[in-house]
Parts: sequence; structure tokens; C-alpha cells
Amino acid sequence: MEMEHYEVYFAGPLFNHKDLLGNAALAELIFSESGGRFRCALPQDLEPRGEGSRGIRDADIIRLLSCDAAIFSFDGAELDSGTVVEFMFAKFADIPSLVLRTDFRSGGDCSEPSGNGGVPWNLMVSSYPRTVTLLWNAAKAYASALRERRALEGGECGGAARAASESLRALAKRVVSEMDALMSLPATMPEDLRDPVFKWLEKMPAFGSDSAREDVKFALKRKILKGIL
Repeated sequence: MEMEHYEVYFAGPLFNHKDLLGNAALAELIFSESGGRFRCALPQDLEPRGEGSRGIRDADIIRLLSCDAAIFSFDGAELDSGTVVEFMFAKFADIPSLVLRTDFRSGGDCSEPSGNGGVPWNLMVSSYPRTVTLLWNAAKAYASALRERRALEGGECGGAARAASESLRALAKRVVSEMDALMSLPATMPEDLRDPVFKWLEKMPAFGSDSAREDVKFALKRKILKGIL
């Protein structure tokens, strides 16, 4: 019998080699650390080149709605606007969502401690149901891994790439743990609202093709069969 797995949309900035490499490396580590339970779909691998901005937008929204869960990278002094739009689509569709921030900088307008809902970004992107937040200080994790690596190697230079890889694997393990907890959360969308909500999601984006609307219908059926909704 095939092992149950979850398709996970991994949203975040993808505009330079650091973004692209970081997204790809973390996605692969999440897959390996979860034993294949969580399989990330990266927008950077999905975007249909040559179809224009609307085609790219449609493809990303459809892939997001078809996934069982999502991870949203909330790094940066300002959150990536496309990622915020995708996050709100996920919440409209009651998609289990992990919000991940590895950036140690503070920001936003949430003044409460993080345990009470305060997070370092705009309050309008906070406090949604079926959402788990993971704040991870990547700079601190890297510095710790680098000290350990150099102590093992007995030198004061080198080992940086290895340390970066080790700290990223530690992050992936934490993400998998949080994703396991996330997938145990019950749906918040009432059963009688499933059809009308997804009918609206078929129409609201004004997709450029009829096939996109059929994809949304199929996404709902799949979620019900898997017990996501």
C-alpha cells in the first residue's frame, strides 16, 4: 500500500539565486526528513514561461488550491506581496498553513508577545485559524553550527558551507514537526459551505481558461476524499 503523503505548496520570494537555492534545498530536506510524507511544490518550478503574467498567476493559484497544505515564507523587512496574496487564498480555502520566518529582524505592528498572537509582520496577516507560525533565527542557527563545525575541524576558517547545510537540515526537522502538528488540526470550514466557497473561488480570480475552473472543482473533491475538508 502506498504511504499517505501530503502535497505542500511552498510560497515565498523567488527572484534571485539565494531565494531559488534556499527554497529548493529546504523543500528537498523537508521531503527527506519527513520520509516522503511532505512533498513540496515550488512555484519556481511551476510557472509556465511564455504565457504572460496572467498565466503564471493562474497556474500558481490553481496549484495552491490543489495542495493539501502550504508553507509561506514570511522573510524580509517587508513581506513579499505575492506570498501574502497566496496566503489569503489559502485561508479562504481553509488550507492548513505553516507561516515560516527565518529573518531575525523585527517589523510590523503586532505589539503583543508572540505567544499571544504578536508576530514581526503586519497584524492583518495574523491570527487566522488552521495556521501554525514558526519563528526561526537563521543567523543564530548558522553561527552555532559554524562554531561547532570549526571546533570539530580544529580551524578558524572554512566549514561555512557545511555549517549552512547543517543549520538548514535542523530547520527542516523543525518544519516537519510543525507540519505534523498542523495536519492534525481539524477543518474550520463548515461542511455546508464547501461547495459555495469553492464555487466562488472558481469565479473570483477570473481565470483565463475553463480548465482552471475545472481544476478548482477537482481540488475540492480531492480534499474531501483525503479528509482535508
